Amino acid sequence: MSSDSTTDKHVAVFPFPFGTHVVPILNLVLRLSQATPNCSFSFIATHKCNALHFAKPHNPSNIKPYSITDGIPYEGHPLANHPIEKVNFFLSTGPDNLRKGIQMAEEDTNKKVTCIIADAFVPSSLVVAQSLNVPWIAFWPPMSCTLSLYFYIDLIRQKFANCDEDARFDISPGLPKMCVQDIPQDLLFTGEKETVFSRTLVSLGKVLPQAKAVVMNFFEELDPPLFVKDVRSKLQSMLYVVPVRFPVLLSGADPSGCLSWLDSNRSMSVIYVSFGTVVSPPPHEIVAVAEALEESGFPFVWSLKENMMGVLPDGFVKRTLMRGKVVPWVPQTQLLGHDSVGVFVTHCGSNSVTESISSGVPMICRPFYGDQMVGARVIEDVWKIGVTIEGRVFTKNGFIRSLNLILVQEDGKKIRDNVLKMKKTVEDASRPEGLSSASNFKTLVELISSS
Repeated sequence: MSSDSTTDKHVAVFPFPFGTHVVPILNLVLRLSQATPNCSFSFIATHKCNALHFAKPHNPSNIKPYSITDGIPYEGHPLANHPIEKVNFFLSTGPDNLRKGIQMAEEDTNKKVTCIIADAFVPSSLVVAQSLNVPWIAFWPPMSCTLSLYFYIDLIRQKFANCDEDARFDISPGLPKMCVQDIPQDLLFTGEKETVFSRTLVSLGKVLPQAKAVVMNFFEELDPPLFVKDVRSKLQSMLYVVPVRFPVLLSGADPSGCLSWLDSNRSMSVIYVSFGTVVSPPPHEIVAVAEALEESGFPFVWSLKENMMGVLPDGFVKRTLMRGKVVPWVPQTQLLGHDSVGVFVTHCGSNSVTESISSGVPMICRPFYGDQMVGARVIEDVWKIGVTIEGRVFTKNGFIRSLNLILVQEDGKKIRDNVLKMKKTVEDASRPEGLSSASNFKTLVELISSS
């Protein structure tokens, strides 16, 4: 395909501007922009989102951000920083807000939008695509296996309506039996409990089959074949595109010196603890983690938000100074790739899970919400590359048992071997000749170019 074939193409991109959804779709667009240098990509998001991700002029010339309202009624609104309410505000702006972004982009580029790529959590972009008569391509950044749930909501609600919280049921092909705690709670809300966000999620089972393609941010080779077959049967097209992390989106800085400190530790001996950027465990669990790390004797790196440092037991940092580091931020991709890291204590966010698998590091899971619970279940029961913390709540003794299992015991060796096999699969799939991903990416480029 000649590069001139995309000269008049203009792709509008709508991320879900919350949590960790933005980086994967921006990475996808960066990759597409390199493959189609004459195509224009308009990244339409909230001002806060664009300010964060386009702060430096490092982006290709064919990607440009345009800012739309976040829907918050006025500055200083009491719910402006509430994690769910700010999502509800944004989703409530509907198609009209997205159309304003497209109008800005079209006027600026003097090109009509010819295709829309959107985070699946912004389904009102389908309405916009239909009104413009252009293809709508949905991007799925959460754990890939969670996509199944949205096609079985009626079954889920029926099974879990009045069941014991420990009762487990088969929900969809390829996934393990699940209990009510595994299901994203928003899918169970009915009546007065429904929010704009929960209604949006429930709609996805009917919306996504209308997409020209659904792009999965994962490795087809790692997903259960029955899951892949079942979901493919429900969609026009499902394209697995190997996640790529572009250096321009990652700071190479290591202000706390964690990487050089890791050099002094033996292979697969260090515990890495991080719960992502959105949620932290409650204070009593932070204390339990600290007590377990201190008593276990293992070396550790703990990425802990600065506002939670005061919760740590008195003297903990000083007493563990010789074998541990508690820091507000680490270069996670590089840290997980270091030979001395032996286990990742994680919330099971999709980006973190992908990075852990890609680095061959087993996981101890403490999920909090959304797709994280399903992720933990798949990590433990399907892939067998980690364990979920006892009762899904940190206690000192429970955490120590999990650490000993992964780092010391024979059963832990099986887990470590499993994740190293998955790492090899990821390396093979990520090569340019990796058949399924390379073919899927080519198909995606053709969809954009022929629109």
